[in-house]
Amino acid sequence: MSIHKATIKWARNDADFGYKTYPRDHVWRFDNGIEVPASATPAYLGNPQRVDPESAFVAALSSCHMLTFLALASNKGFVVDSYEDSAVGHVEKNANGKLAVTRVELHPKIVYSGAKLPTPADLEWLHDKAHRECFIANSVTTDVRVLSDD
Repeated sequence: MSIHKATIKWARNDADFGYKTYPRDHVWRFDNGIEVPASATPAYLGNPQRVDPESAFVAALSSCHMLTFLALASNKGFVVDSYEDSAVGHVEKNANGKLAVTRVELHPKIVYSGAKLPTPADLEWLHDKAHRECFIANSVTTDVRVLSDD
């Protein structure tokens, strides 16, 4: 199938290594050379100017759903002009009492054109199938819900 790699680099850079003082800033480096400045979420002493893992997780779920949705819509003959999602992830205690991203709500706003427009039943099928086929959603226990205005 496929393999996906990321290199994570962090250094203390002479900072004190106390819990409240060590730096959370680090870099995600991908095989294609792209680097993403990352940090902990600000609630855990991270840098708000960088991407945190929880937000990246929400973005990965949203992106995977969108890419799967677009493939399905295209195969069904629907023309999608734009797709925007304001996804929201919730960090809460899971059934084991551990903090986890327990649920992610997707709020896609999709614009279509062309002669063939999706019906509400088509949209329900497309979103359900996109969720069931999304590689990322299939890899996690997080509850992913599509709350679409379409």
